[in-house]
Amino acid sequence: MRPGTKLIKGLPPIARASARLLILGSMPGDASLAAGQYYAHPRNHFWPILGAICGFDPKASYTRRKAALAVAGIALWDVIGCCARQGSLDSAIDDESIVVNDFAEFLLTHTRVERVCFNGRKAESAWGRHVQAQLPLARQPECRLLPSTSPAHAGMSYLRKLQIWRSAIA
Repeated sequence: MRPGTKLIKGLPPIARASARLLILGSMPGDASLAAGQYYAHPRNHFWPILGAICGFDPKASYTRRKAALAVAGIALWDVIGCCARQGSLDSAIDDESIVVNDFAEFLLTHTRVERVCFNGRKAESAWGRHVQAQLPLARQPECRLLPSTSPAHAGMSYLRKLQIWRSAIA
């Protein structure tokens, strides 16, 4: 572990057994971990994008936003369950410290999940490196990389991100 890094543990999944789509981030940022809520940073575009796609108020209570995802058949989790990281950026994750969540078990209990959408490249690369080869061939969901909703990914407009996310989720 690099000096100055701390070991952090992610959040539990938001998922009903009936979910058809799984959205995966890499690891929650500091604001999300402190709040105990996914995508809690006020400048993150996740909730505005999903609200626009699924028809809910992105400023509603966290409980209502989670319920709206469930009604839409969307599960939410992170690829990484535990890692060492200094700060909130994905680039600060110590790759050698990564422990992934148990997707074999998750997919056994969420049998309707047919598509996995990655919220950014770090989630996609962690999946490819640590998860994909461990899943049975019969249980390999379709995977799509989506642009990160993080405020650190400012190279793409909100409207362009929304367009890409909508095409993957709808």
